[in-house]
Amino acid sequence: MEHPVVSTSTASPAIESQWQLLRRDRWLLSCLTWIPIALAVTIWWIFSQAIVRDLPVGVVDLSNSRLSRQLTRELDATSTLSVIRSYTNVAQASEDLKATEIYAYVVIPRQFDKSIYRGDQPQITTFFNSQMILVGRLINSAVVQAQSTFNAQIEVVKTLAKGQQTTLGAMSHVLPIRTQITPLFNKNTNYAQFLVSAVVPAIWQIAMVVTTIMILTANHRTYGLAIWAKTNPLSRLVATLAPYSLVFVLQGAVFLTWFYHGLDWPLHGQISTILIAQWFTVIACMIMGSLFFFISLDPARAMSFAAAYTAPSFAFMGITFPTSDMGLLAQIWRSLLPVSHYIDVQVSQASYGFDAYHSLASLWPMLGYLVPFGLTLLLLKKHLQADLKKRCAHELV
Repeated sequence: MEHPVVSTSTASPAIESQWQLLRRDRWLLSCLTWIPIALAVTIWWIFSQAIVRDLPVGVVDLSNSRLSRQLTRELDATSTLSVIRSYTNVAQASEDLKATEIYAYVVIPRQFDKSIYRGDQPQITTFFNSQMILVGRLINSAVVQAQSTFNAQIEVVKTLAKGQQTTLGAMSHVLPIRTQITPLFNKNTNYAQFLVSAVVPAIWQIAMVVTTIMILTANHRTYGLAIWAKTNPLSRLVATLAPYSLVFVLQGAVFLTWFYHGLDWPLHGQISTILIAQWFTVIACMIMGSLFFFISLDPARAMSFAAAYTAPSFAFMGITFPTSDMGLLAQIWRSLLPVSHYIDVQVSQASYGFDAYHSLASLWPMLGYLVPFGLTLLLLKKHLQADLKKRCAHELV
């Protein structure tokens, strides 16, 4: 398919020509406007409850005694668990767990109360689906909390039964050391604040890389490479992408305003420092999108490269899994993702309140994106020369 003959002035990648291009390409316009917003709002809506509460669990009470019912009440009293069903055998509870009607079930053994009275240590068993890592961790913590409370109550009663202690003295005897665990930087264990503030930048990175490919595809399809970049490939590339970089930075500023002003999440540092990091991230993402496009000038293949490159963005950020525990390949891949360097700045400002110098020091590795930028220019010139030779051969024929 031959490209339409367009004059140099018409093909100029100025704001006016790009606006005309956007008016013709509604899908590209959507990717620059409402689609990133819709994705961010959807992610927030999924985690909008913020704090995990009342996870449905079951209890297999094989003892059916006063103490087993007391333990069941302690499990239900935790803010994390809600005992919705009691079972007479393990098979029924196992089937409901497999059907995801409950997240876990607790088995209270036979003669549970008699074992306690005899001074034995009856074993309480909890089964849960360990594939749900977050849910499993919460259930484990809640069960331990309920069991500790139940054990303390039993020991207090035993101590009081000896008649030598007051209630306060019995509690001091049972719990000689009291602990206070204070979470820092996310005191309410708000999972929206924890996850959404990382997932949205990951989506933002994917959107920037993909949209950059779409921008270059639209310009290549409309003007042709020989007309679009004939005079000065570097200046044409920069002039074409510069207006869109402002759109990407605006998107980043919008979600920061939404996080720390709209949702009123804590911000201990300066939002201006995060905005500087966003500028570097935007440039790096546009470089990678350009590289993927000019590898083959095939938008479908470029999208495949972009998908493979950005897919593990959230997993490799180091938010839900420690970076130090990642394998060598994962750490290398993480260092290649712009958002991984950005998120270090965002966390250091939002949670720790570092000064700008120490936060922005995380961006030094991003100078490495000058390498793919140089490769992009080489590929662009190579394709341009090939296109010009093809046109000359066509004119001779």
